[in-house]
Amino acid sequence: MEEKVLSYKKNGMPMLALIILLYAAGIACVTTGSGMKGGVLPVLLLVVGITWIAVGWIPLMGLKILKPQEALVLTLFGNYVGTLKKEGFYYVNPFCSSVNPAAKTRLNQSGDVDGGSGKGLMISYGQAAVSGEGISKKVSLKIMTLNNSRQKINDCLGNPVEIGIAVMWRVTDTAKAVFNVDNYKEYLSLQCDSALRDIVRIYPYDVAPNVDTTGDGVADEGSLRGSSEVVASRIRNEIQQKVADAGLEILEARITYLAYAPEIAAVMLQRQQASAVIDARRMIVDGAVGMVEMALERLSEKNTVDLDEERKAAMVSNLLVVLCGNREAQPIVNSGSLY
Repeated sequence: MEEKVLSYKKNGMPMLALIILLYAAGIACVTTGSGMKGGVLPVLLLVVGITWIAVGWIPLMGLKILKPQEALVLTLFGNYVGTLKKEGFYYVNPFCSSVNPAAKTRLNQSGDVDGGSGKGLMISYGQAAVSGEGISKKVSLKIMTLNNSRQKINDCLGNPVEIGIAVMWRVTDTAKAVFNVDNYKEYLSLQCDSALRDIVRIYPYDVAPNVDTTGDGVADEGSLRGSSEVVASRIRNEIQQKVADAGLEILEARITYLAYAPEIAAVMLQRQQASAVIDARRMIVDGAVGMVEMALERLSEKNTVDLDEERKAAMVSNLLVVLCGNREAQPIVNSGSLY
């Protein structure tokens, strides 16, 4: 389905003035005809005036008002006529009808505007909601945000994580959006869920050994926590591939929430704390060993003290205890002799 942008002149105001004048003329015909007696002319005036008053509202249906960043998809007896995209006051064929199957659907967290009235019944189901009043068949061309609800997904190691994303999107092809899919808003929401699951299953929550997240057969350090920009970019590309036929453009996707599922969050926190303690201890030991080596080298270079192997071992043991201990050391001073 190819989009056809209509280039109608913005002649809504002249047509509105003409219709009002015709209504005034119809009322004048009825008034004049009812005041005249006998003859064909009064009957003719009455017939013309009453007929126009009865059917004169039909041309009013051809008046269309578009605000900036709005579009109107028009069909005539089932055939696609074209799309009005520029703001203005238009007059089109009054028998043309506007089409937007997603007009009744409002994405629950997207800020999809209902005119600011706040009226109407809204029934939520899944990611979408239906409003009972104030339905407009106009297609919004504005950039909108779908703040997808949190989902529980297993990462590549099988650990359940909760993740939520925000997707910035807009309609670029109104014909595809209206005619290629049943409801482009629901379609987008479902494809976001599917793409999120497909990408999250490739990554571990945190860096893990022997995990290939790029598909090149080489283990890397990709993770949901450490590579959020890369993950978000892959999610955006995945969604874009799925919604291209619906005339939608995905501008950006961002991870808004990421955490372990509640059932394993406490255990994983202990694991992270243990890993941090081990890393800290390793750093302390490496530093202590370096300091001991430096002390022994300085003593041997300047011949300050001549220590045998047994005394060196005792000195190394004492220094490591002092440097690696959790508490301050309580030294015992030997004032009697060297040994």
